[in-house]
Amino acid sequence: MAIIRKAVEQDAAAIARIYIESWRSTYPGLLPDKLLLDMSSQDHEARWWRAMIARGRGRLFYAVAEDDTQGVVGFGSAGPSRDPRLKYSGEVYTLYLRDEFHGSGLGRRLFVSLGERCAMAHGSTLVVWVLKGNPARYFYEALGGKYVARRPTRLGGADIEELAFAWEDVSELIALGRSGRA
Repeated sequence: MAIIRKAVEQDAAAIARIYIESWRSTYPGLLPDKLLLDMSSQDHEARWWRAMIARGRGRLFYAVAEDDTQGVVGFGSAGPSRDPRLKYSGEVYTLYLRDEFHGSGLGRRLFVSLGERCAMAHGSTLVVWVLKGNPARYFYEALGGKYVARRPTRLGGADIEELAFAWEDVSELIALGRSGRA
């Protein structure tokens, strides 16, 4: 049985491993190989540890999915929307699971939990940005997310494009996610 709970500092190493493993398994061909190969658990562990402590004070949320036999197997982060051009109040910044937990329902539970926290703190609308070509877009669409915007950016020296999926009313996401229909 797995639970969703607030992330704590001791989760930083597991979060770093999941982050790197997820990037390396999801983004080949979408991001430069050098960027993926140069990722370091130690660097990311320090980054996440600092982020959870220094920036978490009620505006940002970090959660983990924890399996009773394997420990932390996923994580996500959320907070206020970072794109002032869009009218959405909350944003899910990250959502990653170990590959073997895809399709288990944990990602849905984690995303809905983050959406609920955003709604309570920031308002009833929500957005998530996804790298174009990332199959996770279908996950967000299955949860009722509507494509609303795209933006070009650079990452690792490469020009990339991100797509935004949004919910006008997070309560619909919460209801759909909890019903098990998504």
